[in-house]
Amino acid sequence: MLKPLLASLLTLSVAAPASAATLDANQAQARDIFSHLIAFKTEIGQGQVPVMAKYLADQFRAAGFPDSDIHIIPHGETVAMVVRYRGDGSGGKPIGLMAHMDVVTAKPEDWQRDPFTLVEENGYFYGRGTEDIKSGVTVLAANFIRLKKEHFVPTRDLVIIYTGDEETSQDTMEDLVKNHRDLVDVEYALNTDAGGGELSESGKPLVFGVQTAEKAYASFELTTHNAGGHSSLPRKDNAIYELADALKKVQAYQFPVMWNDTTIASFKALGATTQGKLGEAMRAFAKDPHDEAAAAVLADEPSEVGKTRTTCVATLLRGGHADNALPQSATATINCRIFPGVAIDTVQKALQDQVGSKVEVKLVGKAIASDASPLRPDVMAAVTKAVHAIRPGVAITPIQESGATDGLYFRAVGIPTYGVNGMFMKTSDAFAHGLNERVPVKGFYDDLAYWHVLLTTVAGKSGTK
Repeated sequence: MLKPLLASLLTLSVAAPASAATLDANQAQARDIFSHLIAFKTEIGQGQVPVMAKYLADQFRAAGFPDSDIHIIPHGETVAMVVRYRGDGSGGKPIGLMAHMDVVTAKPEDWQRDPFTLVEENGYFYGRGTEDIKSGVTVLAANFIRLKKEHFVPTRDLVIIYTGDEETSQDTMEDLVKNHRDLVDVEYALNTDAGGGELSESGKPLVFGVQTAEKAYASFELTTHNAGGHSSLPRKDNAIYELADALKKVQAYQFPVMWNDTTIASFKALGATTQGKLGEAMRAFAKDPHDEAAAAVLADEPSEVGKTRTTCVATLLRGGHADNALPQSATATINCRIFPGVAIDTVQKALQDQVGSKVEVKLVGKAIASDASPLRPDVMAAVTKAVHAIRPGVAITPIQESGATDGLYFRAVGIPTYGVNGMFMKTSDAFAHGLNERVPVKGFYDDLAYWHVLLTTVAGKSGTK
């Protein structure tokens, strides 16, 4: 019994160093940072984002970044962090580099592995935040450290912008834009939290998307009111029935079809590789966005409808106060993803027009709208060079995402923002926000190399110290 056990332990002890030995110094350091970051429980309410920011600050200081270029900005229980890599200024305004330090809550009892321990298994890194988006935090930090070691002098400042509550309120990003604009006043930003490469289920690289537009997030409450009364004395007007009628009107309503340079280019590229009726609709819409039949096909596909119009859908419902009383009020929450360039007020008015004056329509919380970023040739060329360094020949296309990131805040104040995550993944491997979140090990190290090429390309190389 003992000999097989010792043999097994010996095999394990040899296997781990052998795997680590295949990594170069930069990869090994990135993996170490990644492991530390996953261990921080940066969920809302845990107070761990400031602790993680301190760890990162220590890494930057050890690499030679002065305290004057490392800023931690407190905001409630969380923080934002801004780190500046000084250039010689010959290339113009700084470039921003974005990621967020917080993660969605993970319940360890539901996971197959500890969500706050980086586990490498079967070609994947598992852990909360591996995909969204501590991998992005890691590759930016690791590349700053590497470039310092290489004595790289950029032609312009590079500014890392780490936020602390992207998954919840996004207050730290709003605070940076409003109250610390001097720290984040960049010409444009590159966001690790959007875009990326798609692999087929066999592992073949299909396409790389550069996110140049994203939809605004806004929730509205629809509320009906009534005097109520005893349930044994029903009346024709009823708050719940009236709300139900209003919801059916919202369900039936379709916002106007819309498009921009990004969505047209995206449908053209994706249509070339998408089979069947959906691929035909993509190609037809790219050729003529007035094609109603093509728009109708896209509207029936959940993954595509958001690229052609504003969407609003009922997500929450409450009403009444007792089972033997007529309801005095009923409320439904309608969540909208608003097409770039459309004002929040315009959507609210459209909802109000549909449900009528007897139903109150109120914005819940805050909402921010933004336009699509221009398709800058210099950015697209740099991204293409970086992608082809890890995946030669892959097609590059701009994309518009139906979700929302901190990039909204930059676009809203006129700072073009581009989602350029360098990770290539299969659709079936996407578990962000879900159980057993993971990324491919190869994808992580490729992402690290990709960002090195991208940063040295966009900032140029003016010399060495």
